[in-house]
Amino acid sequence: MPSWHDILNQINQLGGTFDVVRRQYLSDLSAYTGRNTILYYSGWLQKPGMAGCEVNDSDKNGFMSVIYQMDRAKGLDLILHTSGGEVAATESLIEYLHAMFGDNIRAIVPQLAMSAGTMLACACKEIVMGKHSNLGPIDPQFHGTPAHGIKEEFNRAYQEIKTSSGSIDQAKIAVWQPILAKYPPAFVGECEKAIDWSDEIAIECLKSVMFKGEPDAEGEAKHIVAELGDHALTKSHSRHLSAETCKAIGLKIVDLEADQDLQEKVLSVHHACIHTLSSTPAFKLIENQNGVAFIQVAKQVMIQPQ
Repeated sequence: MPSWHDILNQINQLGGTFDVVRRQYLSDLSAYTGRNTILYYSGWLQKPGMAGCEVNDSDKNGFMSVIYQMDRAKGLDLILHTSGGEVAATESLIEYLHAMFGDNIRAIVPQLAMSAGTMLACACKEIVMGKHSNLGPIDPQFHGTPAHGIKEEFNRAYQEIKTSSGSIDQAKIAVWQPILAKYPPAFVGECEKAIDWSDEIAIECLKSVMFKGEPDAEGEAKHIVAELGDHALTKSHSRHLSAETCKAIGLKIVDLEADQDLQEKVLSVHHACIHTLSSTPAFKLIENQNGVAFIQVAKQVMIQPQ
């Protein structure tokens, strides 16, 4: 398997042709699996703070471009590397992918698929992960703050202010008032709705795809979402959940290391994508095995036909 440095040397020898090298490895992976292959890569690690790195509605245009004229009977391998993003955009993207490929979608996570990325992975029949791969909690964020955390804080304030006798602790009000004052009207209610919404999406995806036809599909789905969605259990929205942890909570995980040829080809695609995101202005890549790409580059979008 070519290493990160081997691929960089290959790119340099070809005159910095990042697209050529990346597409070759993506084509090789698709030829090996016999399946359609789409990579969905965000450069949030290479370009921190870059607007558009998150899952958003503009991504739908990218997927429409790369799915056009595909033989959908071959199914889809979706290679995910994302920090997550908007719940509404994620739901819309999941619905579109299911409309195109039904339940014949497999997620491949070479490194990180966090938050909404985990929701996308849960919308697939199985998730391929290596020892180096991680999913993350699916608790939604409000203005960068976990909705679960806001709900917990509000409930804690209520419990501390209200005494066991049912009276009000005036001293505790003085402590909590400046904290609760930062919330705009209806903010806590909106957080509760966002939590319910993301949980509903994940449960429906797991029930109808990953556990389709199983006797207790809904029960399994609810258990997994309780583990992935409860901030009290996961502790932090940025927590990295390993393949073994994901197996333990019930997700259908396939070990990338079980097929060394597949591992080599997946990691070659991954390294090529990371080089592209690190060394070019590109901050998001959506691309298929035929070289059709939707690349977002610092306020520009390049649609490159085959």
